[in-house]
Amino acid sequence: MNKMILMAVSLCLAIAGTVSFAASPKKTEPVKPSKTILLYPKGQDADEGIIENGVRLTSGPLADNGLRGEETSPGYGDTYNVGNGACLDLYFPKKPNGQMVVVCPGGGYFMVSMWNEGSCVADWLVEKGITVCVVKYRLPQGNWDIPLHDVQNAFRYCRAHAKEWGISSMGIMGFSAGGHLAATASVYFTDKETRPDFSILLYPVISIEEGLTHQGTHDNLIGRKESYMDKGLTVLEFEENVKKYDELVKRYSLQYQVKEDTPKTFLALSENDNTVPPENSILYYEALRAKKVPAELHIYPSGGHGWGFRREPYGRDTLGEPYRSVFFTELLSFLESVRG
Repeated sequence: MNKMILMAVSLCLAIAGTVSFAASPKKTEPVKPSKTILLYPKGQDADEGIIENGVRLTSGPLADNGLRGEETSPGYGDTYNVGNGACLDLYFPKKPNGQMVVVCPGGGYFMVSMWNEGSCVADWLVEKGITVCVVKYRLPQGNWDIPLHDVQNAFRYCRAHAKEWGISSMGIMGFSAGGHLAATASVYFTDKETRPDFSILLYPVISIEEGLTHQGTHDNLIGRKESYMDKGLTVLEFEENVKKYDELVKRYSLQYQVKEDTPKTFLALSENDNTVPPENSILYYEALRAKKVPAELHIYPSGGHGWGFRREPYGRDTLGEPYRSVFFTELLSFLESVRG
């Protein structure tokens, strides 16, 4: 760990007092979206995205993740079985400041945390005059291109309405596996429409390499390693599968994919995150610095994993004070620095 990173950790420790926690989690539903738009109104069987006034604004579903039936959400907004119901939840402030954030909730690519890392986030951002699009993206089920495709369609849709909504700057924010998705969108954009103007990654999964990754995120995105090495394969098939697996690991270990035009990035996490190793954020930060991409890294000494934007009245705040206030201050400062 380099000297700058140690200084960042020390600063957070120096600010520390006694961490206090809010009340136990509640099942209070956060603010509702102003508008919800289905990404694929005709479902995954049709090669059609969003069409408005006869104009195609987004592309079709690319692939089918195979999930059908009703979505389930047993508690706290965690949403499972996302397939045809993939959508954009839009939140509009009363006094927009020209900035927009596309939000990718986490959930290990197994579910989507639509409250803690979705609508609670929108609630805070809208208070600051920021327009928000929370993406309920399709779960990959081993179809690794699907979540990125959904997020790129979210950018296409929002860019098409940017003038109408008064948007001059549009970035991306992601949490945990949603942070992996946001970072993927930050290195694999295809044009100026799909390139985020800035990137905010909170306790993100960055690498899917063994020993660094969150295993569930790895398995749900590209499949279990063992699935590439079936004993019934011929030698040639085995070698081809191993090559394919290694290529996917490198492709989605995003510290290797940073380029000079990767957007300015804000990273924040807790030192005691036992779910996603802190090395994920550190490796990405160092890759950004190596490419001379402006970046900042904030490491808090407690909070664990998954603290998101949860706060009263929505439930227990695991980041707690004083770190919560420090985090909000640092994030707001970053957002002001990248406002178009």
